[in-house]
Amino acid sequence: MNDSDDSTRCTRTVLSIGKMDCPTEEAMIRGKLTGMAGIEGLDFNLMQRRLTLTHRPAALGVALKALKSLGLEAVVDAGSGDRESVTHGPTVSRHTWALLVVAAFAAIAAEVVDLAAPGSKWLVIGLSLFAVGAGGLKTYWKGVIALKHRRLNINALMSVAVTGAMAIGEWPEAAMVMVLFALAEVIESLSLDRARHAIRGLMAMAPERATIKAEDGTWTEALAKDVQVGSLVRLVPGERIALDGTISYGNSTVNQAPITGESMPIEKGPGDQVFAGTINGAGSFEYQVTKPASDSTLARIIHAVEEAQSSRAPTQRFVDRFARVYTPAIFALAVLVALVPPLAFGQPFLPWIYRALVLLVIGCPCALVISTPVTVVSGLASAARRGILIKGGAYLEEGRRLKLVAFDKTGTITRGEPAVTDFLPQSGQEALQTLTWAAGLAARSDHPLSRAISTYAEQKAISPVELTEFAALPGRGTKGRLNGDWFYLGSHRLIEDLNLCHPDLEAQLDALERQGKSAVILATDRRVLAVLGIADMVRENSRSAIAELHTLGVRTVMLSGDNQQTASAIAAQVGIDDARGGLLPEEKLVAVGDLVEEYGEVGMAGDGINDAPALAAANIGFAMGVAGSDTALETADVALMDDDLRKLPMFIRLSRLAVGILTQNIGLALGIKAVFLGLALAGEATLWMAVLADMGASLLVIFNGLRLLRAKTPYCLAS
Repeated sequence: MNDSDDSTRCTRTVLSIGKMDCPTEEAMIRGKLTGMAGIEGLDFNLMQRRLTLTHRPAALGVALKALKSLGLEAVVDAGSGDRESVTHGPTVSRHTWALLVVAAFAAIAAEVVDLAAPGSKWLVIGLSLFAVGAGGLKTYWKGVIALKHRRLNINALMSVAVTGAMAIGEWPEAAMVMVLFALAEVIESLSLDRARHAIRGLMAMAPERATIKAEDGTWTEALAKDVQVGSLVRLVPGERIALDGTISYGNSTVNQAPITGESMPIEKGPGDQVFAGTINGAGSFEYQVTKPASDSTLARIIHAVEEAQSSRAPTQRFVDRFARVYTPAIFALAVLVALVPPLAFGQPFLPWIYRALVLLVIGCPCALVISTPVTVVSGLASAARRGILIKGGAYLEEGRRLKLVAFDKTGTITRGEPAVTDFLPQSGQEALQTLTWAAGLAARSDHPLSRAISTYAEQKAISPVELTEFAALPGRGTKGRLNGDWFYLGSHRLIEDLNLCHPDLEAQLDALERQGKSAVILATDRRVLAVLGIADMVRENSRSAIAELHTLGVRTVMLSGDNQQTASAIAAQVGIDDARGGLLPEEKLVAVGDLVEEYGEVGMAGDGINDAPALAAANIGFAMGVAGSDTALETADVALMDDDLRKLPMFIRLSRLAVGILTQNIGLALGIKAVFLGLALAGEATLWMAVLADMGASLLVIFNGLRLLRAKTPYCLAS
């Protein structure tokens, strides 16, 4: 590639902008950077205070200078995979607190002097100016910059209000307004940090260092971010796992709650996966690293949720649009209040200018704007900590509307692992001897049903016999020679070919099939020796999950590639309303489309890979048991990180709770504004009361939204 190609190639840079909080600041940045040469795209994440810039290389420096001219310092973010990018110092420094305390004393002193010694005008002015300078000079200057760029944000409104108060001689009140607003910003910032870092705090669960095996065979500590894929890591009891990997030696139990939300530790042994951030139990083991620290399942979860924060939920989009109209409307109303009564009706100017200034402060839209992202991020964080990865605020809101959930059978309702459920010796055969013969034939085949028989024999401590000859019978089963006789293990069709069927056997086979089980028959050339019933076992939590969905008023249907009889039997076993069998993947897609047309809002739960078309056709696609699965994490709308179906009704309950809180927050913000707007117009509200009202509304909606983080019950969130 030549130099000209390099200069025109676009790249993406993530910028951290510490002072970017509100959509008004986003609008100011858009107005400045949009259309600038070399800038191709802007993606905002206000909760994380990040701007992702798509640009040509030469444009980055120009963009940074442009942001600085707006009073917004930007630094290039290190990247979500690095610990440095997720570890932050205190948001509010001791220096800021000290200035705020001094400013508060100066503002109070100005009020006291003004009341006690009315003639001390210059002392009052001096104390007030000192309070404004110490407590809110940065805010005042940000407001001036916003006005310079014709942007009406909270800083601009506050700067106008403080300037106006000083202009009409209300010096102590101007000082108190600025100090109270600075205090409100500090408290708001501290409160928002809890939501901002709710997901990123998970990264701290993965230790910075790991004990790895060096080339000379010795064990040494190394930074987790420097450990290469393929390295061998040793773990001691109680230690946190630093990287994703596969156990190569040893056994233990692992607490996987940070990844899957499972309440009980899981037994792990050679060949099993382990994930960064999970906690080893009492055993010791060694594991081989399969992914670098920046690409661990935990890191990808954090990245996915941060991406979800960037995509605005429907309520958030509505609030942002509303705020863009609301703020200029309030400013215009304040101007009318200041000018119309004096000019049209001969009223004195100062009282109406004062009311207009109060209106400006009360009209600040921050409480309204903050209410939605705090709630959405808290909901996403709460779900992620329970092993539910929601890929966007839109899905969090939409979950409450689901009328029906469709399920794939294999690997979703069932385990996807056939197991022997019935062993029925025939003609008085000795059970253990018969099972030995069956195990000998099953051991020579890799068919799933044969593997189920081998596992069953191992559980019974039965050793398979050694066959002298073996042959596969495609579509029917297998055969093998033992002591000169041929033994057969296969399907109903194989026994029919051997002319060994009889009414009693047919009755047994029919009974198994009605239960949704596959029948495998052991026979010789002369007689049937045993019948084995094999079924894909239903997950322990499937029935309770379906019952919870029904309690929530959600209908259920199962879409399966198995025959209708098997599908109906499994559906009846777990309580699913409807079962449709014999469906190819493209037919599942059509079925989901028909269900969406009939019910409106439909979810589809599957393995996230084989059922991808059907998952995409549903309003919300749920991928099951995807811990460690790159494909499912990327494609699912909602990923259930383990195989617990009860998390699906939990998601719906969380959605209903989140939307309820969103509605409450919007009502609180607008209600408080409406009350104080009325008081302001009536002349009953003061500037400092307006600031307290705005601060109170903002803190109320923040704390109400943070309630989602405090939900304690794992499978029963209050609706």
